[in-house]
Amino acid sequence: QVQVVESGGGLVQAGGSRRLSCAASGSIFGIKAMGWYRQAPGGQRELVAIDTSGGSTNYADSVKGRFTISRDNAKNTVYLQMNSLKPEDTASYYCRAESWVGAVYWGKGTLVTVSS
Repeated sequence: QVQVVESGGGLVQAGGSRRLSCAASGSIFGIKAMGWYRQAPGGQRELVAIDTSGGSTNYADSVKGRFTISRDNAKNTVYLQMNSLKPEDTASYYCRAESWVGAVYWGKGTLVTVSS
């Protein structure tokens, strides 16, 4: 059984910061990549940031320069530091973990609400 659990969501004012955490546990045969996606009300799920093997990272254009993804491989944990938050960053944020054998695991999401 594999569990992916996010934490750190909540209400924050525009211009503020928030740090999300995600921990993967269970029978994971090595994690190749961990990333964050988000889905706004009425919208589609979109990539926010991803950390692949070897420390390579990719960001959505809308968050470049404001969000930073980091990863603790020993703990199977990934973080998302979000700065200069905007109301349009309001969404449920989902963590995704992909193993080296191709299995993909999703968390249930954590809601971030940015007030103007």
